[in-house]
Amino acid sequence: MRNRVLLFCLFFLSACLTIRAQRIHNFTTGLAIGPCHQYGREALYTDLLAYHLYRGDLKKPVEGQGMTATSTDTLRWQTVTPDKEGKFRGRNFNNGYLYLTYTADRDEVALLQATGHNMVYVNGAPHAGDPYALGWLAIPVALKKGLNEIYVRTSQFSRFQGLTAKLIFPEKPVFLKIEDPTLPSVVLGKQAEPLWGAVVLVNTTNKALTGLKMRSRLSGKDLITDLPTVPPMTTRKVGFRMDGSGVTRKEDGKVLISLLQAGKSIDEKELTLGVAGPGEHYTQTFVSAIDGSVQYFGVAPQTKPDGQAPALFLSVHGAGVEASGQARAYQPKDWGVLVAPTNRRPRGFNWEDWGRLDALEVFDIAKKQYKPDPQRIYLTGHSMGGHGTWYLGATFPGNWAAIAPCAGYPTLAGYGSHDGKIPEEGGNAMEKILLRSSNPSNVIALASNYKPLGVYILHGDADRTVSVEYARQMRKLLGTFHPDFTHYEYPGGSHWYGSESVDWKPLFDYFQWHRIAADSAVNSIDFTTANPAISSTMRWVSIEQQEHPLQYSRVQVKRDKKSKTITGKTDNVELFSLNLADFAAGETVSITLDSLKTIRYQVSNPAEKLFLTRNNQWEVGAKPALTQKGAHRNGTFKEPFNHRMVFVYGTSGTAEENEWAYNKARYDAETWYYRGNGAVDIVPDKEFTPVQYADRGVVIFGNATTNRAWSKLLADSPIQVSRGAVSVGNERFTGNDVSVYFSWPRSDSPKASVAVVSGTGLAGLKAADANQYFAAGSGFPDFMIFGLDMAKDGIKGVRQAGFFDNNWKLESREMVGK
Repeated sequence: MRNRVLLFCLFFLSACLTIRAQRIHNFTTGLAIGPCHQYGREALYTDLLAYHLYRGDLKKPVEGQGMTATSTDTLRWQTVTPDKEGKFRGRNFNNGYLYLTYTADRDEVALLQATGHNMVYVNGAPHAGDPYALGWLAIPVALKKGLNEIYVRTSQFSRFQGLTAKLIFPEKPVFLKIEDPTLPSVVLGKQAEPLWGAVVLVNTTNKALTGLKMRSRLSGKDLITDLPTVPPMTTRKVGFRMDGSGVTRKEDGKVLISLLQAGKSIDEKELTLGVAGPGEHYTQTFVSAIDGSVQYFGVAPQTKPDGQAPALFLSVHGAGVEASGQARAYQPKDWGVLVAPTNRRPRGFNWEDWGRLDALEVFDIAKKQYKPDPQRIYLTGHSMGGHGTWYLGATFPGNWAAIAPCAGYPTLAGYGSHDGKIPEEGGNAMEKILLRSSNPSNVIALASNYKPLGVYILHGDADRTVSVEYARQMRKLLGTFHPDFTHYEYPGGSHWYGSESVDWKPLFDYFQWHRIAADSAVNSIDFTTANPAISSTMRWVSIEQQEHPLQYSRVQVKRDKKSKTITGKTDNVELFSLNLADFAAGETVSITLDSLKTIRYQVSNPAEKLFLTRNNQWEVGAKPALTQKGAHRNGTFKEPFNHRMVFVYGTSGTAEENEWAYNKARYDAETWYYRGNGAVDIVPDKEFTPVQYADRGVVIFGNATTNRAWSKLLADSPIQVSRGAVSVGNERFTGNDVSVYFSWPRSDSPKASVAVVSGTGLAGLKAADANQYFAAGSGFPDFMIFGLDMAKDGIKGVRQAGFFDNNWKLESREMVGK
């Protein structure tokens, strides 16, 4: 009898485990077609499948059939199945699509987990992809009863790396995922402040989650953190605090996190923190001002602090490398501390755009925390970080005593990566004005900014990943003007030949020989920028406003303090300023620029800035008003994404328009999380008030008809979009298939702006789905009007594009129309 009872219990337990086992559907067959799209580092894209999907005439894929089942189709769907590794591959994966289907017996929710793809449409709704095949991205998707159609967009790399796809049916509607954590180290002896960590929270319900909390328990110490709202059918990486004061040993790094709803735990996970002793490498987390998310940086601490201000080395990593690994590649130095920012992700933004902002944010934290010698600050990096070194060195030349790019390439136009290359030159006026927005990426055009820096170029002469020819290219360029650079090719060195690829003693010896000179000792300035809102100042000179937005602006001036003169020339500068701290009050300074009339200015206060404006002649001007363009806010569509952006989706349109707005906001949030380890507030228009989100960038999804926030933020914009029409000044475009991107300053903020993702109807709204504005270096002007036909015809589909002037007015010379 006892045996029967035992057998029954075992059977019952086994049955329960079977019932509770997570269901997984692995796709075992599909149809592929391609090449049929082109996305890259510019505002243009083409995508024939998306074009027909948005038009509503895309036929259900059938083996051997074209997209529209007409005789003019040259591409045909072909059956594909996974190989022995479980991956879909095929020649037509090159910039193509994989079509998958799933038949559900009821409406339900699943997590789509795919790898190796750029994005995916699930029943027409766009979702982020996992192009780098990392494997941790799982997207909640709504499945309807019956046939569910999935179009997976593949890239040129999908053919080789392969693609996987499966549906996972979650056991809980709300839960934590810990495959992609952001975690700090506990540094023994430095545990007074709470530590920040972050994990992904998944909401597979159709309601927004509010009032959630996270409890952390680390070495017997509890902390509770309020969590942000998580919208329906989304994931969000959420930050939480931990109390590390109870950790005393390396073994004490286990932390239990509990997701609390109404005080009850609805999910728990265990994480492991690294514990670092004195002098050991560690990671440090912080809450980023860019978007409010938790980020980290790696540190190789100074080995023997002597009470003197240390040197500071900022080291930027290569593609696929974690910042923690970058820091560990260096032996700690006795004369300085090394800090490695993340670029927001191991691939992130190529150290441009939000990668640049991450580097600067960590740089500022490091200066406050370690209080380095301001004359001994250095920049270095490897591979993609070699590019980052060239880029950050040229963009912010006043920050560094010397730079050392290792195995790097100078530009994304010359090398590129997964997102392709920035085109070298536009083929017509329209393409040229679009590409002008990418000018800040071109370090070749900014190369004169390297003049005051020491430059050490290190490259393996057998590098097959990043050719040594890039090092030779820059050596040749520097040789035409630079007084202080060196170049070393490591004999037989591949792309990575051990830690000496970055931690090279002669490189650090070179650093030791260099100092940042005091401003008072530098009497010659040669500074170039393409966007003052990115980089405006070199020592005592600042470029405040440009004549032509995003073209290169240059100031070359010499100062003679004895004769009290400043002379020089400018290019594409409408307003710039001079810091007169090295002249005494009462002295008269003579300023002659561009061989024009000399200005004689009596210094009243050495702390003042003298503003000079050009109006045929140079004359004394005034600081730009905050309502104008300037270093504080200078436009381009991407700028509003820099200031803790909030996504506001329209709910005042038709059911289809409202569905588009939410799906598009969610798609961009998913992409931001994947590419930037970021988090975004997603808010319906009816709940948005400007005061609640003061000084934050706002991204509007919809138009004046469909989004109630439009009238609150864009009433005075010269670009207006409503259902059926777009007006740009006196120009008008009609129809339901016109798309619009533009930015506009918030009148209630000195720095924040609004980015608009809009269209005149459902076809135009959907044509604005492409979000390659998250690709590093991709150029988007202040405004761009295009039709659905751009998805088919490329540049021919762009109706108008350009830049506002310094007063945020439309100016014909800065616009190109069709």
